[in-house]
Amino acid sequence: MFGLGAAELFFIFLIVFFLFGAKNLPEIARSMGKAIRSFRKGVHEIEEDIQLISHDTDKSKKDSEISIIHKEKHA
Repeated sequence: MFGLGAAELFFIFLIVFFLFGAKNLPEIARSMGKAIRSFRKGVHEIEEDIQLISHDTDKSKKDSEISIIHKEKHA
C-alpha cells in the first residue's frame, strides 16, 4: 500500500493516536472514508464525461464523413 511497510504504517498510526487520542480516531477514520468515497465518485463522474464527449466526437466525425460521401455521390 503506497510502498509503506507494516512498521511505517504502525508508526503513522501511533503518531495519529497520540495526536488525536483514542476517542477521536473513529471519527477521523469515518471522515477519511467519506472523503475518499467523494473523491472516487468525482473521478468516476469525470471519466464518464470524458467517455461521453469522446463518443459524441466520434459520432459527429462519422456523421460528417457520411455527409461528405453523400454529397460526392450526388455531385
